[in-house]
Amino acid sequence: MARLKDKYMTETAPALQKQFEYKNIMEIPRLEKVVINMGVGKAGQTGGDSKELDGAVRDMTAIAGQKPIVTIARKSVANFKLREGSKIGCKVTLRGEKMYEFLDRLMNVTLARIRDFQGINPNCFDGRGNFAMGLKEQLVFPEIEYDKIDKVRGMDVIVVTTANTDEEGRALLKALGMPFRDK
Repeated sequence: MARLKDKYMTETAPALQKQFEYKNIMEIPRLEKVVINMGVGKAGQTGGDSKELDGAVRDMTAIAGQKPIVTIARKSVANFKLREGSKIGCKVTLRGEKMYEFLDRLMNVTLARIRDFQGINPNCFDGRGNFAMGLKEQLVFPEIEYDKIDKVRGMDVIVVTTANTDEEGRALLKALGMPFRDK
């Protein structure tokens, strides 16, 4: 069993049940999935380089431990030189053990490698208990070797929970060890 999942079962869930006074254990917020998204701007443009997309897929496979799907533009946008059907990025959805392993690595290893890290903004919730954060470069992940990357790319990490409010979602992630910055 993943270390973070074990922590949730033994410590976090009982603490949340006591804090929010849930009568049923199914009311306790839990992690549902983690979505990692990486856009590759110029690859989708007219005359873009498809090798950029291959590099993004390779990096995301190393980071997530599972092969991502390629995202495709739904609409044409002339200002961005984007055509409908162009490949514009990649994303991966993690659930179960892989989700817990990724979050454990993110909270304990990756965020510690960010230069001048002051903590995560605690206001990055969507109003329904889901959390989203952005990373400016993929080099903060220990799985990525500096010599083998072709370009520095940013990514979005979205943590979807079953919490109904931001307060419940924040309490869940804080109890699991997410390093939130003090307000």
